Amino acid sequence: MEDLVGLREGASGNPVALQELWGPCPRAQRQIRGFLERVRRHLFRVGEDWYFLVGLGVLMAIISFTMNFAASRVVRGSGISELKVILSGVVLEDYLDIKNFGAKVVGLTCALASGSTIFLGKVGPFTHICCMLAAYMGRVRVSALGEYENKIKQNELLVAGAAVGVATVFGAPISGVLFSIEVMSSHFAVWDYWRGFFSSVCGAFMFRLLAVFNSEQETITSLFKTRFRVDIPFDLPEIFFFVLLGFVCGIVSCAYLYGHRRFVLFIRTNWITKKLLSTDKPVYSALVALLLASITYPHSLGRFMASRLSMNLYLDSLFDNQSWALLSRNSSPEWPPEVDPNNLWFEWYHPQFTIFGTLTFFLAMKFWMLLLATTIPMPAGYFLPVFVYGAAMGRIFGEILAVIFPEGIKTDDGVINTIIPGAYALAGAAAFSGAVTHTISTALLAFELTGQFVHVLPVLMAVLAANAVCQNCQPSFYDNGIILKKLPYLPWVLGRKLNSHWVTAELFMNPNITTLAKDSSMDEVIQTVTSTEAVEYPLVESAESQLLVGIIHRDQLLPFLQAEPTIQVPRHQCRLHEVLAGGCPMQPVTLQVSPQTSLHQIHNLFELLKMQRILVTSMGRVVGFISRVELKRAIADLVNPPAPK
Repeated sequence: MEDLVGLREGASGNPVALQELWGPCPRAQRQIRGFLERVRRHLFRVGEDWYFLVGLGVLMAIISFTMNFAASRVVRGSGISELKVILSGVVLEDYLDIKNFGAKVVGLTCALASGSTIFLGKVGPFTHICCMLAAYMGRVRVSALGEYENKIKQNELLVAGAAVGVATVFGAPISGVLFSIEVMSSHFAVWDYWRGFFSSVCGAFMFRLLAVFNSEQETITSLFKTRFRVDIPFDLPEIFFFVLLGFVCGIVSCAYLYGHRRFVLFIRTNWITKKLLSTDKPVYSALVALLLASITYPHSLGRFMASRLSMNLYLDSLFDNQSWALLSRNSSPEWPPEVDPNNLWFEWYHPQFTIFGTLTFFLAMKFWMLLLATTIPMPAGYFLPVFVYGAAMGRIFGEILAVIFPEGIKTDDGVINTIIPGAYALAGAAAFSGAVTHTISTALLAFELTGQFVHVLPVLMAVLAANAVCQNCQPSFYDNGIILKKLPYLPWVLGRKLNSHWVTAELFMNPNITTLAKDSSMDEVIQTVTSTEAVEYPLVESAESQLLVGIIHRDQLLPFLQAEPTIQVPRHQCRLHEVLAGGCPMQPVTLQVSPQTSLHQIHNLFELLKMQRILVTSMGRVVGFISRVELKRAIADLVNPPAPK
């Protein structure tokens, strides 16, 4: 009966099922079906894969955020800013707890699954993951050997974990160690070098070996293949162009860092985005992912940004040694239906925009899109995107030189050296990423990634020029994160610019210090301990003399105060020195400063010894203390002097 068809009375002749004729409201059902069919034909006119691309980006962002929110807030973002604070001696609760490991891994996997849609990397989160494992392995080692927790040993493991995190992402052990040192350590112990190199080499070797076992590569080779000329890779006049590229990358990096800081502050203060980030973070993440996925759709604006390429293919194409501008003069290739791995430059070519138009459009759009992507509350790395962005800057710079000198640069001997745009892309990637992160090791990273060391001199000069511009104008990207998150980190002090040598400890120390005298009664000690929350108390000879004797830690004193006295003496008659004689440990004071010690010297002590507080004494008498709070406030007053009253 269902297979029978009929004709409605007065119909145009289109057959319909008899069940439809006998169903309720046949006219309304027919109109709704026709409307839905017209909507489907109209929407899918642009391509059915658009919806899957948008859905993939939005879904991965929501899953990534949900995993983070379900576990802990500490797994969001890059993680390098927090690691930098931890390695400076500040304790961040639960940040290295192993319970956050699963959420960080799943969230990072979802972020990477979105591909170049959101345009984020994995260096920062992977470094955080490695440091989590290092901290956990350190706790396991302490439990297995029955040793006490040694902060110096924990710091050594974290330094090695940070080096492994960078090295295993790129398979570059040398630059991984140097990058972790430059980014996360203000002072570095030479003793930690061999630990970082040993663990990084093991990690990088296994990373390359797994690629061979997985049949991705035939043998252990560099990640990005380049074919630069080896005999004469560049001519001497090109050194000037490489340095000029470094200055351009430095200027753009200043604009990027300033824009990132201002944009994040705008997102946090705007009433719409502020409400979304405080109450509806999944909605904010989904909206940002939807916007980025819509813009990067390949059959729309993404056509002019080579959006079909992944992050690795971006670098493979930009490091091409051929000049695309010269190639497009002789031919007008059609856009292939699929990415051609042998001709990746087809993705950058458009007959109306040309190579320069697509590269310029890529740089203009990715500038603000990357700033927007960094505000998504999900684990993601920000180094690889700026590395790709710098490669695009170097590429367009090299293409311009190739057009200006189509035959190459002629030397005095009559030898003509052609311009290699891929070399400028390599220098731009190292210079821009180095300027954003305030590191020099990005030059070595570029060489390890490509296996090309023929451009060591020009790339290093470009990186140095970019750093010279950016370090004098803007803080690094990771320092931006510390500033925006208001983390307890001490800024670097330049004595000649701030006159920090003339600011002494007595001008900014805290004189309100709580001490315990040896002749104090137990009632006075209990009242002092219960009314304050200090972690440690300076022990003085007497309340009148205030002569420093040692340090008593609060957690070691409390058990003796809570225990029943063994001698039947009234508590108000019992003295603190009797408790000390009964076994309460007292720590000697290994370091103290004079009121005339300069701020510059005190800052160096805090950075070098990773201290939290230091006592100020005058002729053996305790007169105050300096913590990170007082030191940071003094530096802020030097940078921005308060208005005179």
